[in-house]
Amino acid sequence: MNILRSTMRKIYSRVFPRSPLKKLIKTGLIVGKNFSMQEGVIIDGSHTWHIDIGDDVTLAHRVHILAHDASTKKHLSYTRIGKVKIGNRVFVGAGSIILPGVTIGNDVIVGAGSIVTRDIADGHVAAGNPARVLCTLEEFLDRRRNEMSIHPCFGEEYTVRKDVTAEMKSDMNARMKDKIGYIV
Repeated sequence: MNILRSTMRKIYSRVFPRSPLKKLIKTGLIVGKNFSMQEGVIIDGSHTWHIDIGDDVTLAHRVHILAHDASTKKHLSYTRIGKVKIGNRVFVGAGSIILPGVTIGNDVIVGAGSIVTRDIADGHVAAGNPARVLCTLEEFLDRRRNEMSIHPCFGEEYTVRKDVTAEMKSDMNARMKDKIGYIV
């Protein structure tokens, strides 16, 4: 009977997978409103209660958030731990890693592939390995607004969620002569 129950539980969990976010929250992760966690994100499951994520935060594909560093375990018999705080209105680009003890302020963009080793103050854009502040958020947005005035901008009808056609895809590529465009 126990074998049957175990087998049924495994089949059920494959058909109806649980949200990993629900489990992380249950173990202590704090997450604000309008949180978006894209595919492949890893949030340190062994130290969730050290991680606090604000409102309107997006973690792009394959972002890692670590609240522990086990490199000292074999030598010191202790693992280093650190709180991670991510403010409101933050975007963390694909493949980025946020290390223990880091605070990311409000209104911050972290560029794809960055390794965040130290705090990032409110209203900045940071990128690199290790991540460093490149400019203020307002400077970054001003540059992008200027770009939008000279490069093509596409509406929602050009997205996968709206079933963009092959003809529309070809049109987009033809209009993006300088390789750059913007989409809703």
